[in-house]
Amino acid sequence: MENTSFSKKKLLTLLVLMLVSGTMYKVYFLMDAFYVQMQNFMGLSHTQIGFIYSVAGWISQFGFLAAAYTSDKFSKRKMLAFALIANGITGAIISTYPPFSMLVVLFCLCAIFTDMLCWPTMLKTIRLLGTKEEQGRMFGFLETGRGVVDTVVSFSALAISVAMGNNAFGFKCGILFFSAMSILAGILSFMTVEDDENSTSSEEESEEKISGLEGIKTIFKDKGVWLVSINIFTVYCLYSGLKYIVPFLKEVYDIPVALATAYGIINIYGLKMVGGPIGGIISDKVTHSAAKFIGIMFIISAISLTIYRFLPYQSINVYVLMAISLIISAFIFCMRAIFFAPMDEINVPRNLTGAAMSLGSFIGYLPGTFIAVIYGGILDANPGIAGYQKVFITMIAVALFGIIISILLNKEIKKRKTIAAN
Repeated sequence: MENTSFSKKKLLTLLVLMLVSGTMYKVYFLMDAFYVQMQNFMGLSHTQIGFIYSVAGWISQFGFLAAAYTSDKFSKRKMLAFALIANGITGAIISTYPPFSMLVVLFCLCAIFTDMLCWPTMLKTIRLLGTKEEQGRMFGFLETGRGVVDTVVSFSALAISVAMGNNAFGFKCGILFFSAMSILAGILSFMTVEDDENSTSSEEESEEKISGLEGIKTIFKDKGVWLVSINIFTVYCLYSGLKYIVPFLKEVYDIPVALATAYGIINIYGLKMVGGPIGGIISDKVTHSAAKFIGIMFIISAISLTIYRFLPYQSINVYVLMAISLIISAFIFCMRAIFFAPMDEINVPRNLTGAAMSLGSFIGYLPGTFIAVIYGGILDANPGIAGYQKVFITMIAVALFGIIISILLNKEIKKRKTIAAN
């Protein structure tokens, strides 16, 4: 009976974390699916949108460093609840369409609530929820659930926006819906996620307790953690490039705003439902290594992006090009779903999970401080299709770099296994 009870509790926690992960970034990353609306109703240029996310990205990076200490020191339950509710309140203010300078401040607050307080804490919670053999599936299924929630919530916001006129007022209602969902997720996480002292496993109890600063020193000296983090960095650069497929399709085919938004939701959110289980199951059951699987996906992504760059866009039906774009996105999402899973392959101590995940987030999400400015600057400096082609070339170069890092990471994992065996 105890095992059944534990399994139900574990499943409930996983479901709530899926809700949390699928709602926490909706306000912050409005550009994912509502890029065109941000331009039309907030009056923002490509460069201004890039500037907002660049500044907020730097706030996130300092937040990740702080989280290396705080995520292992404070209650997971309270941290998640506070961050999500505060994020929702901030979104309500954003919906009033304040001036550009105020928008920069508000999105920076979202960065603090999501990237500093919520994300590393959620990663710590999900890693401790699964055994060593379940890491790929835990992160994969989390990404799947996140994709389901992302898609449902985003399409709901789009439906609300269209129903309310598909104008500035409609977009405002969509943002308010995102804000309400963040607050709901915060309330549910407070009700279901256990405090650290109530969820400590016997495995954790047997480990030496290390203070926050000592733990940070240990993690920062670990070569394996750095390689995993740089791997995440590379995947995130590719993922960020996917967000520009929506304006690219509108540029080439002048598709309606609602269709562009619907496609953006599927491209950025819906594919998590595909990439999550595929990435998690294959890495656990076929390659038996998330690091090896990610390396293979980098090779496939580099090849497919190269082909995509040289397609004759004008002579291809828009829906065919959409389908090809989705396939490429699926490859990248397979990597994104499990890019934190290799932390277990390099044997990070479970009681230092928070610090490791925070460093991984700090390095891995560093592109958030500059990649939007780079991509946006390329597009503004090269109007039309030429700009997007240069963005695709940049993504190809990133994928090639990812192949190199994956090779180094897999060599490090093999080396550690050899040492452990002896």
